[in-house]
Amino acid sequence: MIYQDPLAYLLGLEGIALLDAWAGDHDRAFTDARLDEIRRLLDDEKLRDRGVHAERVSTVTAYQQQAAGYDAEAGGGLFAADEPVVAEYLGGREPGVALDAACGTGRFAEFLAGRGHRVIGVDSSPDMLAHARRRVPDGDFHVAELERLPLPDDSMDVIVCALALVHVPRLEPVLAEFVRVLRPGGDLVISDIHHEHVTRGSVITARGPAGEPCIVATYRHRLGDYLRPALSLGLQVRRCEEPTAIGTGRPLPVPATQIGDWGYWPWSLMAYLPSAARAAGGRPSLVIWHFQLPDA
Repeated sequence: MIYQDPLAYLLGLEGIALLDAWAGDHDRAFTDARLDEIRRLLDDEKLRDRGVHAERVSTVTAYQQQAAGYDAEAGGGLFAADEPVVAEYLGGREPGVALDAACGTGRFAEFLAGRGHRVIGVDSSPDMLAHARRRVPDGDFHVAELERLPLPDDSMDVIVCALALVHVPRLEPVLAEFVRVLRPGGDLVISDIHHEHVTRGSVITARGPAGEPCIVATYRHRLGDYLRPALSLGLQVRRCEEPTAIGTGRPLPVPATQIGDWGYWPWSLMAYLPSAARAAGGRPSLVIWHFQLPDA
């Protein structure tokens, strides 16, 4: 059970921004503005007694509800942040057999097929796979878990796994399975939600049978949590990026006057405090790894 309170979230955003100011990223006017906002938040009647308890649910349950609108809604700026990096990592790769692991609606399956790869996709959600099959009719898609891939040893030239390992409690079994099916010289590209972005509220939500709030189990993996098992399994690091999906060049929007319903948290909460949200949002949203399995 997770307890979420919008006032606590907004104060947390202010706290992140104030800590960055403490470290020298902002001036006194910024700090004074944050302190004034905190006083206003504490006096805001709309934020009183709005907390909710949310049950944890499986990805299969949540994505059954999310599948139809996932590409338009859930991906948001994360897709725009990771797709150019993945394209750069794999730009010089010759066509081969490629696995889109936890393929979702098939956005990277489509990318890989467009570059001449024979594409295999796996996902635990039949609803997401239905979209992937329509998107990439020539792909070979399977319902499967990442820890138990229905593939033979040394059968993949490329593996892409995007925005999925954040739902896995332990990375080593999944990475070991990737290494098992990857051919020597093969490329493994992982795009995942950065642990700082999870802290700022990037989770998949759903509703229970009676409309009760639910949240997919989400884990905050730090860089070492990927690196330690990857190196122990013989993978070599080629690249690593930590992009942000929140732009800083656009003018700040006018602050929202309503915090929105639970299903729109935390994004509607961020709109309530655009200055603090932008300051806090300058931290990484994604971590993108390029590993390679050495030639035998």
